[in-house]
Amino acid sequence: MADDRPIGVFDSGVGGLTVLRALRELLPLERTVYLGDTARVPYGTRSAATVEKYALNNARTLVQEGDIKALVVACNTASAVALPALRATLSVPVLGVIEPGARAALAACRGGTIVVLGTAGTVRSEAYPRALHALGHRGEVFARACPLLVPLVEEGWLAGEVPRLVVEQYLQGLPADVDTVVMGCTHYPLLRPVLRAALPERVALVDGAAATARELHALLAERGLARGGPAPAHRLLVTDAPEQLARVSGAFLGVPVAQDAVELVDVLMTA
Repeated sequence: MADDRPIGVFDSGVGGLTVLRALRELLPLERTVYLGDTARVPYGTRSAATVEKYALNNARTLVQEGDIKALVVACNTASAVALPALRATLSVPVLGVIEPGARAALAACRGGTIVVLGTAGTVRSEAYPRALHALGHRGEVFARACPLLVPLVEEGWLAGEVPRLVVEQYLQGLPADVDTVVMGCTHYPLLRPVLRAALPERVALVDGAAATARELHALLAERGLARGGPAPAHRLLVTDAPEQLARVSGAFLGVPVAQDAVELVDVLMTA
């Protein structure tokens, strides 16, 4: 029997819309409810304890608002530190973006160093190196925090001299044998052309959003949670500034969203 409940997705802000876009493209019959915690963004500079608390707030809010059947943590920082607490708290399957991204990187790697670009929180957590080594990678993993990339994307500076110079600065001094670079933040795919131009042609550039969508597809099928009904409905929730999500929706989500279609909510602070 088809499960009509939506898939819940949350991020610290609007970057997770790139993951939501991949989910919608691969799972066109599934309903979704997205929560961007724009009142408390960014998560990448917060402590692990604070990120875990925020993640639990967001998850409980999605359960209350959407009666979700699965949760996708579209934030790399929250995926790095909060999955155990989320899985212990929720009764629905929880999927992060770190492990799918690591599997995609391992598939692309040809024996050289894997480089992870991410927020300070994601890099500090060492979640990607742990995931890659747990999956059997025996080579080096090099991580670099790139804190200026998120504000560049949110300001819409996706091309031109400024993002080029910033990206080139962050890519200086990478190991000589790098053959795979992971975009370890959901904002970074919007800078793919800039990153691609700054890297040698031989280096694979990996985005975990599509890999996350594929793993969710398999999980829903395995657990009998897939939806088979008519065209689905989608909800977009934020904790502040709905106009911001509406402004960037075309770039991040691939379709424009009117501001009045974005709902303003308060997160559920207690269980």
